[in-house]
Amino acid sequence: MFSLTRPLILLLLCISAGAASAQAFNTKARAAYVLDATTGTVLLEKNADQPLPPASMSKLMTIYMAFEAVADGRLRIDEELPVSEHAASYDGSSMFLDTTDRVTVEDLLRGVIVLSGNDASVVLAEALSPDGTEAGFSRMMTDRARQMGMTNSTFLNANGWPAPGHVMSMRDLGTLADHLITDFPTFYPIFAEQEFLFDGRVPSNSQNRNPILGLGIGADGLKTGHTIESGYGLVGSAKQDGRRIIFVLSGMESTAERREESEKVVNWAFRQFAQKDVAKKGTVIADADVWMGDATQVGLTVAEDLSLLIPVLQQDELPADVVYDSPVKAPIVAGEQIGELVIHLEGMPEKRIPLVADRDVPRGGFMPRMKTAAGVIMGKITAATASEEVETPAEAAPPA
Repeated sequence: MFSLTRPLILLLLCISAGAASAQAFNTKARAAYVLDATTGTVLLEKNADQPLPPASMSKLMTIYMAFEAVADGRLRIDEELPVSEHAASYDGSSMFLDTTDRVTVEDLLRGVIVLSGNDASVVLAEALSPDGTEAGFSRMMTDRARQMGMTNSTFLNANGWPAPGHVMSMRDLGTLADHLITDFPTFYPIFAEQEFLFDGRVPSNSQNRNPILGLGIGADGLKTGHTIESGYGLVGSAKQDGRRIIFVLSGMESTAERREESEKVVNWAFRQFAQKDVAKKGTVIADADVWMGDATQVGLTVAEDLSLLIPVLQQDELPADVVYDSPVKAPIVAGEQIGELVIHLEGMPEKRIPLVADRDVPRGGFMPRMKTAAGVIMGKITAATASEEVETPAEAAPPA
């Protein structure tokens, strides 16, 4: 067996693809991560795995765990929770709760999502903590994050209050946003709410801080953040024509810069890339040689319809390689993975798509197996002989 790579060009019908790359987005953010959530394609990474102070963007982890608790019955949406002195003591963005309040889980969720309430975050944290403390809940947050694959996140509180060692990476925040959207579609629309007037308190603090909601670009979440150490940040998401992007920006210098960069990255992600159908399920991409089967070749196809995110400036060809161990030993079962389609788009991560057999190929009888073996051996001899031939330059002609 040996690994065989066969270059090929996929001709894409009625779509734009090819060798030119999309214009890279040069963001002013100190760290950034942009994901096309529909296809799972990473569009931009800038210090994406560096653990950084997340400020209030880390409230998304508190929200996620509260959503989980409601979903599995540990919290009721109409349950009223008490406000501790510790929760009420937080400054900064707030629901302006005091220790005489008992607040429903639903109001607390809106208080965290829309108003970025530090106090509301801690009320939820203390209710879910194994020991009733914010510190205990913070340890739960870190453990749950690890379970979800967020390896560059450590939580020391429930609301993102500045604390040495309280960090998240931009990729982790993007992963968390993706989970919030896909795991809790019933709750997710709360992130798009632009106003929450809790109990008539402090009307001046009733507006969602997300600067791109209501701009007509499909934005529907998720969470801003700001401290002196972290700068201005936003975990955002937008959906247009069935495509969803998730982006995380951190380290900007002002609310104006945050708004401008966020709108720019949304427009860039939707305008510079397009989702295109490349191949239908069952379409034979290439043929693989078969060893000792009742057929000498088997078709390689995609197991599901293949749709890719492609830079719009591309031409009509999609550079790709078919890779498999050749020859493939029979018997082969239809649908069995026997290779990969490796797609190369300049400026984008390499994409590897499983290729499966398009039909069964049973082992051949004695004579077909002998014929196959002889053919493969002769092919290798011919290839070896050709590789040993060295072309010599022609002798110079004598002078006239």
